Amino acid sequence: MTTTSVRPAAAPAPPTHRRPHPSADRVAGGEVTEPVPAWHRPALLGVLLLATVLYGWGIGHAAIHPYYSAAVRSMAVSWRSFVYGGLDPSGSITVDKIPGGLWPQALSVRVFGPHTWAVALPQVVEGVATVWLLYRIVTAWAGPRAGLLAALLLTVTPATTVLDRASISDTLLILLLVVAAGAAMKAVRSGRLFPLLRCGVWVGLAFQAKMLQAWLVLPVFAVVYLWAAPGGRVRRLCHTFVAGVTALVVSCAWVLLVWLTPAGNRPYLDGTRNDNPFSLVFGYNGLSRLGGRPDALGAVPGTDMSRASGDTGWTMLVNHTVGPQIAWFLPLAVIALVAGVRWLRGRPRTDASRAGYVLWGGWLLVHVVVFSNSSGNHEYYTAVLAPALAALGGAGIVAFAAHVRGGGPRATALPWALGLTAVWAVVLDAPHQGFAPWVLPDVVMLGLCGVLGLRVIGPASSARAVGGALAAGIAAVVLAPAVWSAATLDPLYAGSPTAPVAGPVGAAYQNLSDHEGVTPHFALGDPTRRDRAILGYLTRHHAGERYLVAVQAALTAEPLLRAAPDPMLVMGGFTGLTPYPDANGLSRLVATGQVRYAMLTTLRPDTSATRWARSHCRPVPPRDYGLRPGGHYRLYDCRPAR
Repeated sequence: MTTTSVRPAAAPAPPTHRRPHPSADRVAGGEVTEPVPAWHRPALLGVLLLATVLYGWGIGHAAIHPYYSAAVRSMAVSWRSFVYGGLDPSGSITVDKIPGGLWPQALSVRVFGPHTWAVALPQVVEGVATVWLLYRIVTAWAGPRAGLLAALLLTVTPATTVLDRASISDTLLILLLVVAAGAAMKAVRSGRLFPLLRCGVWVGLAFQAKMLQAWLVLPVFAVVYLWAAPGGRVRRLCHTFVAGVTALVVSCAWVLLVWLTPAGNRPYLDGTRNDNPFSLVFGYNGLSRLGGRPDALGAVPGTDMSRASGDTGWTMLVNHTVGPQIAWFLPLAVIALVAGVRWLRGRPRTDASRAGYVLWGGWLLVHVVVFSNSSGNHEYYTAVLAPALAALGGAGIVAFAAHVRGGGPRATALPWALGLTAVWAVVLDAPHQGFAPWVLPDVVMLGLCGVLGLRVIGPASSARAVGGALAAGIAAVVLAPAVWSAATLDPLYAGSPTAPVAGPVGAAYQNLSDHEGVTPHFALGDPTRRDRAILGYLTRHHAGERYLVAVQAALTAEPLLRAAPDPMLVMGGFTGLTPYPDANGLSRLVATGQVRYAMLTTLRPDTSATRWARSHCRPVPPRDYGLRPGGHYRLYDCRPAR
């Protein structure tokens, strides 16, 4: 009889009370490969549908910006104005920004016609695309659950919703920067140059939307790549340098095009005293905002007329008005950032999970520092913080949830993070108790259920118990900002077209609620009776002049250009103080038969050109063109007497 030796079975590994970071052991090729549950795709579609409804409902009455929408209509009918950003179809003067942020809107109007919804449609598409792309980027970094949560948090951020329902170019800026962040993360994981070059290109394109603000993330992307990308130090330095040059070249493409074009072949550059594109970008829209010098680098004196309400300083982000726009998820994001970096210390330099926390945390920190030290910010500026807050919040919740049943100090991170964020929601919402008074009790109830449930869960608890408590905690965190976002569907809670603000805060809301006024609505192709009368008079008396009328400042031109894109000489630009044309220039245009009429206003300061018009032109009786005597506007006939 033969005997066989039987190898004893290996003893089971002892249970551990500390689970690894959720992205550990699930990475292939630098990207998380966590299995996607069956409910995940319908949930993602639900988030995207929610974003589409929040951003696009009532698009036919969207809050389009009166100044930029006038330029959009002009750019839609004139390629010259499209390329250079001309305010009127003839391109007499540009808008006070680089026109890249208006190009999608102008193309939409060119394709679909002069409709309000055609101006707003690109904003909705850009907003929903940002949600979807953030989901993909965070999924590659921290898994599909984190990506889904990040998409949800971004969708219901009030600053995001109110901005996507308007026509201001920050929406395009945010989309392009999110794409750039995804390319930067791919470059960090792979160490290859091509993704980093793509990152530079996307940042350069974002520069076309909002100029210098697009560069705020460049130091963050560079530091993360230099620190965490694989490869030697010299290789990483060379890659970073080449990508930086790429970003610079793409960023300055429009500026160089305008600089190399003779002044007589393009519009005058608004906001400048010297018709120099570098003054427009780095002076008027750069140093004058940060340094408090309105005339920096040749910018127009008096630029502060176009500045924001003064939200600045280190408490800006959490004040009465700005806090409810953006700060709902701030405690969650900060806790996630600190815990993520701390828990992952000791890992290799090239750890992609830690690099993701540093990238999004750097994005958040840089913008907070710059906004806090600027000369003033509109509330909607802070929407650029939303992707970072959402990414950190989504990744943090998933990372904390992985330790709930493991015991130990890390098991308390999730209830603490959700509990403090719910308490913070109460702090932000409490001063506005008259607005949706049911929100606070529900936040408190859901928060208690979530926190207490997560605190009592032990190693033997089922996944269903963890999921229920977690769902209650997330609902407590999301409910209040979601209500503020949904409120923007009512124009009363959407601010003004020039300064969109969500909820019962801001000057526009106070004005409407105190005086029971009507929300100002600016439409494309739908002139008022006044504008129709003025345009009718000017058209009947037009005898082939180059310009239908010379108007004082953009304020006077806006309604006429939205009604009909006729060539107009816009004197003084946005602020009314840009020295174009001067008195001699206007005199020559009148003498050569290029200008006959001038529409002047008392709502903007006089320049040499407007003073010349008042002294050399004859007032037209207001009844002839449909205005009442004694108003703020007056039409003058500048044709020399025969």
